[in-house]
Amino acid sequence: MGRREELLDAAIELVGTRGMHGLTHRTLDAAAGLPAGSASNHFRTRAALLDAVVERFAARERANWEELALRTAPTTPQELARALAEFAKESTGPHRTLTMARYAILAEAGTHPPLRPQLTATGARVNAWATAWFRLAGSTDPDRDAPIIMNHWTGLVLHQLAMPDPAFEPYPQIAALVTAVLASGAL
Repeated sequence: MGRREELLDAAIELVGTRGMHGLTHRTLDAAAGLPAGSASNHFRTRAALLDAVVERFAARERANWEELALRTAPTTPQELARALAEFAKESTGPHRTLTMARYAILAEAGTHPPLRPQLTATGARVNAWATAWFRLAGSTDPDRDAPIIMNHWTGLVLHQLAMPDPAFEPYPQIAALVTAVLASGAL
């Protein structure tokens, strides 16, 4: 891993633990254990830094999704619900900081519109993956079903991040929603 990736991973850690206000060139240098000015040498402006952070967190999240996809290929609604529940647990457990960074950056896009096109592009790749899984699991309209369920998944994960429940078990809720949504397409 090169210095640029070290800086970006440190930036994700900062955003995921301190929020967007915690990310400055100076705090990034300190968090990465690099000399003052290192971050600004790689990312001249805050906008350039934010663009690079979005690119890096998207690549890391894509790798997490791909790892999950290697472990499972859901072909039933129950298998799909299991995979989504597992990913929710990973996103709020071992990948918590990365997920917190994603939510902080999404909120930042609300007031910083230049982030939106890049977030839309990275989201489209995840949406294509999710749509394929929904199709495999039996959805007759995955373009309709995937956003319904994934938006619920996003809210479920956000709630767990904001108010952690040590007994977090998303499977029953996700399974009920997947079953209902996929069954409604057959009506």
